[in-house]
Amino acid sequence: MVPVVQLCARDVPELPFPAGMDVLQVVWCPLIHNDEAGTVLPKVYWRSEQTVAGGRVLSDPPVPYEYDEEFVPRSCTVTPTRVVEYPNGDLPEGLAQSLSQRFDEIAEAFGFSYYETAVTVQSKVGGYPGWLQQPNWPVCGCGRRMDHLLSITATEPVEWRWFPLDEQGPESSDPSMWTGADDVVVDTIGHGMDMGDLGGLYLFVCPGCPDMPYAHRYDC
Repeated sequence: MVPVVQLCARDVPELPFPAGMDVLQVVWCPLIHNDEAGTVLPKVYWRSEQTVAGGRVLSDPPVPYEYDEEFVPRSCTVTPTRVVEYPNGDLPEGLAQSLSQRFDEIAEAFGFSYYETAVTVQSKVGGYPGWLQQPNWPVCGCGRRMDHLLSITATEPVEWRWFPLDEQGPESSDPSMWTGADDVVVDTIGHGMDMGDLGGLYLFVCPGCPDMPYAHRYDC
């Protein structure tokens, strides 16, 4: 297993932390598994920061004996940027048709279609999955559709609409929506995983169940 994500409640309070827990850790086996999702096998752990800090912390995580390199992240940090998302692939068909003229007006005015800007396609917490294929939400054993917990995707923006303003190139004279990253830092942004064909792994939870069951989907 390799560590993939660690998030604290003080940084991302919107996460549905169970009572007494304030750290979310995601690890996965970095091998392709022949399960329904057909990708790596993730595990989700909710922990107490006090307990984690009081334990033995490894300075260097152990390297797995066998792994697919495209699913092993390099060390990086997270700087949360809060945005508002809207349904993309999950937009009801009838509503999409009724709003089609408005979507055309948005594309003409801003140079981006609604479907390019409704959801972010990079790694994120909450919001909507950036489905590349048809939406495939898991259903909990209690019968409730699970909530999207987080996405870990190969795509990290280095230009255009969802690229963070504080990472844009210092000399650019382009409008902010078209500005890209400083060429010096492009290759250092994010976790560095290709994740197959530039895909993404989405994690879902059911906060309505006491044991917070989770499931995952791979999308590319």
